[in-house]
Amino acid sequence: MNNRLKELREKALMTQEELAIRAGVSRQTIISLEKGRYNPSITLAYKLSRIFGLSIEEVFLLNEMEEE
Repeated sequence: MNNRLKELREKALMTQEELAIRAGVSRQTIISLEKGRYNPSITLAYKLSRIFGLSIEEVFLLNEMEEE
């Protein structure tokens, strides 16, 4: 699963630490999400999308190959 977290975070002039605090997770979790090494729970995906005022689908992009 790809995501736009880094792009959105930087556009909002937010550090990884600031985003982590707002989302209630560790900075390491944000790093892993931005690098695509970790897929968030639906709860975390919802929290992150709400921080940026977007839908989950606008933040997290499911690769069609992953569906198979």
